[in-house]
Amino acid sequence: MQVVWQGAEMTGRAAVAVERTALWAEFLALFVAVPVALALLLPSGTMFPVLFAATLLGLWLLHRTPGFRWSDLWQGAEEVTWLRLMGFGAVTLAVSVAVLLAVAPESLFALLRGQPLLWLAVVGLYPVLSALPQELLFRPLFFRRYRPILPRRGADLCNAALFSLAHLMYWSWIVAVLTFAGGLVFAWAYRRRGSFPLAVALHAVAGIVLFTAGMGMFFYSGNVDRPF
Repeated sequence: MQVVWQGAEMTGRAAVAVERTALWAEFLALFVAVPVALALLLPSGTMFPVLFAATLLGLWLLHRTPGFRWSDLWQGAEEVTWLRLMGFGAVTLAVSVAVLLAVAPESLFALLRGQPLLWLAVVGLYPVLSALPQELLFRPLFFRRYRPILPRRGADLCNAALFSLAHLMYWSWIVAVLTFAGGLVFAWAYRRRGSFPLAVALHAVAGIVLFTAGMGMFFYSGNVDRPF
């Protein structure tokens, strides 16, 4: 009986090891290999197809995550308050204006002044086409599916760092710093406040404010061409 029990225990450990290895392979492929390949190896014209494919893969993996239900995403909706959104928007605007005054004052509110219709399109589409899919990948998928391999301490920092890495293709230290800071805020909303809706709303506010202020020059797809 003891031999059988020991054999079952070894089989269970082997199964856990295989499962962790598979999770690591998924994790590194999605959150490290894809952004690095986009920045260093792939032609700039492949950015949108690769990102679209990675997003679909991520959503499929999220759907297959044990215990995950799509209805879970509505939890914490009450955490979305005008005070939080306006406060975060004001801080984002202040930082954006300060950065632009220092490095590119001519771009301040350039999109709003020069292309108001395009600005309206950004305001309407950014929350759905950019903020929502990014948050699905970097918050529920990241923290739910890969919980077994995440560090017990520093998971939020890891999340923010990889969120910043996902923007490596823009080749801008300003983008790297802003996305790292934003990643910390969005992880706080999802993990500490338990609210995916708040994470999406804050991300949407950040993007809209950044483009309104004129920071779109740093997030422009033309910057994807490698500087070397």
